[in-house]
Amino acid sequence: MPPPELDFRLDDFESADERTVDAFWHAIGIEQDMLTALAEHHTPDGSQSFYVLHNGAATWGIPGEPQLVALHLQRDLAGRTFRFEHAELPLPAIAQSWLIHRGCPPGAIGLLPGMGTAPADETTRALEQRLMGDGDHFALLHSYTRDDPDDMTTVVVLRALDERSPVPFRVLHEEVDTDTWTHTLREGGFATIGAALHWCDDRLGGEAAPLPPVRLTARSTRPSGTVPTAPVRRPPGRSR
Repeated sequence: MPPPELDFRLDDFESADERTVDAFWHAIGIEQDMLTALAEHHTPDGSQSFYVLHNGAATWGIPGEPQLVALHLQRDLAGRTFRFEHAELPLPAIAQSWLIHRGCPPGAIGLLPGMGTAPADETTRALEQRLMGDGDHFALLHSYTRDDPDDMTTVVVLRALDERSPVPFRVLHEEVDTDTWTHTLREGGFATIGAALHWCDDRLGGEAAPLPPVRLTARSTRPSGTVPTAPVRRPPGRSR
């Protein structure tokens, strides 16, 4: 069964200004026919909508680029205009966290039935819940999404915004089992960005050691979340 037609509920609405017109076209409109809603929520009064979107066009773009878009639409119901925010993100839980941080009710942005893969175990479910739970403690530094059917995997590097964090860098690693259409998600802690990136390169090259455990003090056990930041710029290598 094909996914339901994507509806941004913008009939009779106009962009708030010329900048919004151009930005929405380049960010969303130009590839709208390749976008599929994995999750969405609309406020009862219709003033806001929140979407987790999969961008099928990313498969044909730069290798490794994020394939998900978090979209927050804000409508002026009296003036019949709209504004928006969006972010390109690598994992559903990170996109959900981004939307929750912008006002989406946490229980309202779960993946729609049949959209995406299912968590393979309780460890994956628990980690995804932590990632969704808070949107302002970690910044997204780097990610690589590989959609090879023989090795569907995503690696993500996060940085703690709290400079006192005993584990300043985290790596998230998702693997998809294409036979069962499930996924596992694991987390590792690193002292430096270089070590985190090195682990990601090793995994993408097929040589990674197990992720080191995240050892937290009592002060730092709050759920982790993510906010976008400027990505780490890296020279081309084997993972690109």
